[in-house]
Amino acid sequence: MDLTRLAADAILTAAADAVVATDRDGIIQVWNPGAERIFGHRADEALGQSLDLIIPDRLRPRHWEGFHRVMATGESHYGAGDLLSVPGIRKDGQRISLEFTIVPLKDEEGQMQGLAAVMRDVTSRFEEIRALKQKLAEASVPPSPH
Repeated sequence: MDLTRLAADAILTAAADAVVATDRDGIIQVWNPGAERIFGHRADEALGQSLDLIIPDRLRPRHWEGFHRVMATGESHYGAGDLLSVPGIRKDGQRISLEFTIVPLKDEEGQMQGLAAVMRDVTSRFEEIRALKQKLAEASVPPSPH
């Protein structure tokens, strides 16, 4: 029994977070139950599809520029464990706020084979912070003289 493999499988299937991995071309190869819950696509709908499935249209050029740079160089602007914040899109078209980390997937020779991301839906927290900032801005506006 390979305990490492059992642990990895258990974490992947039980994770509340989305775990998505792609090949070098950005084609989805891993889509866990957390990804199904967050993005609304079943695994059989997502596997084999481009990451464009979850990236808002206007952000795709910037995403692919960075993705291809990481694939070519094996280097990211973001260090190991850095938490990134980006918008995503659900199957129903709803925009969501995501926080995630990326992990390069390299072969034995150190060559990039793809990327894995662990993503969390932080939409409600993002909206709460935005509402608080709005209230603070309104409270700090001096009253107008009559």
